[in-house]
Amino acid sequence: MTKLLATLSLVAALAVLAAGCGSSSSSSSSSAETGAGAEGESTTASAAECTPGKLPTVSEGVLTIATDKPAYPPYFEHDEPANGEGFESAVAYAIANELGYPKAKVKWTVEPFDSSYAPGEKHFDFDVNEISITPARAKVVDFSVPYYKANQAVVALDGSAAAKAKSLAELKDTTIGVQINTTSLSAVEEEIEPSSKPQVFNNSNDVVTALKNGQVEAVVVDLPTALYLTAAQVENATVVGQFGKASGEEWGALLGKESPLTGCVSEAIESLEASGELENITQRWMSQAAEAPQLH
Repeated sequence: MTKLLATLSLVAALAVLAAGCGSSSSSSSSSAETGAGAEGESTTASAAECTPGKLPTVSEGVLTIATDKPAYPPYFEHDEPANGEGFESAVAYAIANELGYPKAKVKWTVEPFDSSYAPGEKHFDFDVNEISITPARAKVVDFSVPYYKANQAVVALDGSAAAKAKSLAELKDTTIGVQINTTSLSAVEEEIEPSSKPQVFNNSNDVVTALKNGQVEAVVVDLPTALYLTAAQVENATVVGQFGKASGEEWGALLGKESPLTGCVSEAIESLEASGELENITQRWMSQAAEAPQLH
């Protein structure tokens, strides 16, 4: 992670975005609009409802947290969520602590990204996996208030035509790769509107491999992933630029629909924002803003 942070001499923008998702009013509004809690109700629970260490968790006395495998930096380090290192691991443990569950009372479980927001019973208390809050997903699962915001980013091989693009319009004839069932795919279709359909891959490994092998001219991922990809995975690639709606992508902890813990997890995140701990975690693990130009 030290090498990654040194390589990414970038982050004020992302740090500002992360801090920007910190007000209780805007965060609660985002969650309510996407259906994070009961329709039309605030997701913030009262302190009396969130008894520390005594919540109705899937396993009594233990908080079960899910994420995908492999788990990549800068969100997790060494593919080991339980070590507390990496942005989302640190955020998860901070939330757990706010809820009254020390590290010894936290259990991690694997949940594939695209099945996390599928309808049905969940075998975890909440999931952290760079999952963007969207109205469609929020119809079948709950989301906490956001703990991070990020734009989308375009990554291309050095020297390629795509790497020289200065606008989204200049990417319309580019063969673009993206992971299935992600907001990156929606962003490509709605904002770049390429002349040919993007090539869709089952997982992030396949997306990276396609770029390395020249199967695609560029890939679209969230900005933090783009920074890691160019710093540690594809040495001859560059971040062409970032794009997205002004509010950016909002990531929230995902819970089962109408989970009794939704309000408590949101309250924990808001507490971390108010204390400045969430910003400190973001500064440490996500580094300081990416100097990736805005593409319009």
